[in-house]
Amino acid sequence: MIKGLHHNAYRCRDSEQTRRFYEEFLGLPLAGTLEITESKSGRATSTLHTFYRLDDGSFLAFFEAPDMPFEFKHQHDYDLHIALEVDESALQDMFAKGKDAGIETRGVSDHGFIHSIYFRDPNGYVIELTAKRPGHDEAMNPQLNGAREKLDRWQQRKAGAPAAAGSAG
Repeated sequence: MIKGLHHNAYRCRDSEQTRRFYEEFLGLPLAGTLEITESKSGRATSTLHTFYRLDDGSFLAFFEAPDMPFEFKHQHDYDLHIALEVDESALQDMFAKGKDAGIETRGVSDHGFIHSIYFRDPNGYVIELTAKRPGHDEAMNPQLNGAREKLDRWQQRKAGAPAAAGSAG
């Protein structure tokens, strides 16, 4: 049985630039590094894997692998973003900190159940900081929010089929 998230891993351009953003700007401590000199297939490599600890004990991790081509591209929020939870006061503080640091900073967006702000890290990834709003837990409770029914209606619309009779929504 899955217990939780240990880490999400992404490629990075430069481990030190990435460390400065995640540790110094966001405040996530560098918790570990793993230097990889040989792949599981036996290929020689020079790769550094770094881990940044979140308060819940999980990690964001990055691979710097200069010997392996990787296309870093400007990510749209819908393509890829990493959302991290903060409280409302930290959200406001980080918004000001991002603006003051000259980091691309957007928001505050009201999504109903969360407020969000957005940054770009040195690798082009979109980092979203979210603060739960009142009603968050109810909004994310599938027993109350009709998540499965909404997904089914979405799939039916994509397929051009009429919505099922009696669907709530």
